[in-house]
Amino acid sequence: MKAVAILLLLALGFTGCGSSSSTNVEGASGGEWQSVMLGGKGPSSGFSFITQFTVSGGGGLSISSFQLENTGTCFKTAATTEGGTLNVTYNAADVVTGTFSFTITSAAGDTLTLTSSSVTGTFNTTTDTLSTGTIIGTWALTPASGSGCVQADDGTFTMTQTSSTTT
Repeated sequence: MKAVAILLLLALGFTGCGSSSSTNVEGASGGEWQSVMLGGKGPSSGFSFITQFTVSGGGGLSISSFQLENTGTCFKTAATTEGGTLNVTYNAADVVTGTFSFTITSAAGDTLTLTSSSVTGTFNTTTDTLSTGTIIGTWALTPASGSGCVQADDGTFTMTQTSSTTT
């Protein structure tokens, strides 16, 4: 089990008002997050990383910083390519819900994919901060031909926000 910190920056895009409407959170996202990734097999387990990104209007991530923390895994090197999406809305009670996907590809072509349909938290519209954020989901690893990685499709992860961030 490894701790993972993710920095997200959250900004607002207003699409409606009222007690039954929800607003899509765009532009960016924020806060420090820690993740626990369980599952996998042998060298295809125990992944940990730190990243910072912003979110486009369509939910795509623009990653400005990424660091693989455990090169002892089958990735062997910190040389990776990353991408993903974060689609989050909040309702009139400022309760956040959404989906998350994140893909990390090693220099050898191994692909680690995290997915979640459980993104939760609270958005404070007065201070523009997200707090109590949690992302729960699954991860899978698809090895490249001839790599030291093995197929893993039974991993789970939990990412918990450890501090709120002003946007």
